[in-house]
Amino acid sequence: QVQLVESGGGLVQPGGSLRLSCVASGSIFSFNVMGWYRQGPGKQRELVARFNGAGSTTYADSVKGRFTISRGIAENTVYLQMNSLKPEDTAVYYCNVLSKFWGQGTQVTVSS
Repeated sequence: QVQLVESGGGLVQPGGSLRLSCVASGSIFSFNVMGWYRQGPGKQRELVARFNGAGSTTYADSVKGRFTISRGIAENTVYLQMNSLKPEDTAVYYCNVLSKFWGQGTQVTVSS
């Protein structure tokens, strides 16, 4: 059983910043493949940023240069620093491990 707890969502004005956090726990071998997805209103869930393992990362084209994924001291913690937020970034953001386990999601709303 793997549990993921996200935090840090909220309401922010366009151009603002937010930092999301995710802490994972449970009995799996490794948290090396871990990242963030999002689902906007009326849209499919999509990858935002992810650690792929072996130190590489993947970002959606729409967030490159604005969002940064990072890890805490422990491998089971990841952050998503979101800068220069746009209304189209409005979504529920989900933490994911191994493309299999999901958090409950945290709402990010970008609006003036």
